[in-house]
Amino acid sequence: MLKNYEALLKVDVSKYVEKRDGAEYLNWAKVVDLLHENGAKTVYFEPVVNENTGSSLYMTEQVFTDSKGNTNRVYETAVKIVIDDLEFIQRGPVTNGSNPVKDNSMSQQRLWNCQTRLFVKGVAIRTGLGFNLWLKEEEKNEKDNWEDDLSRHDIFKIKERCQQIYTQKMKEGLTVKEIAERLHKTEDEVKALFSYFDTLSNFERDLSNIDTKSR
Repeated sequence: MLKNYEALLKVDVSKYVEKRDGAEYLNWAKVVDLLHENGAKTVYFEPVVNENTGSSLYMTEQVFTDSKGNTNRVYETAVKIVIDDLEFIQRGPVTNGSNPVKDNSMSQQRLWNCQTRLFVKGVAIRTGLGFNLWLKEEEKNEKDNWEDDLSRHDIFKIKERCQQIYTQKMKEGLTVKEIAERLHKTEDEVKALFSYFDTLSNFERDLSNIDTKSR
């Protein structure tokens, strides 16, 4: 009998992790091996066939084009995973590392890589085996998404960082005049730069408050 979630979560899979396309991967065959080592009798997965196309590739009807003219149709695939009495479908996008696969780079190998990755991810979610690897990836993705979300950026945080560096330089022995000279600016110009943060903040507020309907 397969061990429970808590026990499989503690299995150290880090020694089996490989790097591919800038991302970390746990080999699907090793996952099968580890499941058997931890009590599973039957383990396998197979692609889910798209009834509309006869292949294991799913796609939207809408074609999307990026800034370089590359097109894609938001490709997805799915696998059926069987672990003893447990049977489920794991679905996900066809990607190249963290990037979506475009029309000009789609291949059977890309599709197969995605299907094996879905198997490993599905096993992690349902059994706990290797789940910490995915948790680490999701935390990184969340951080990357946060950095790309301009609405989360605070201009005054940048001002605060500059002030902290400025104060630290003074603690290290530089005078206000010396800091300005090393920046190739006057003392008044340095003060003006700090005031720009307030000016930009007010500009953003006023820009947001423009009423486009009153024309």
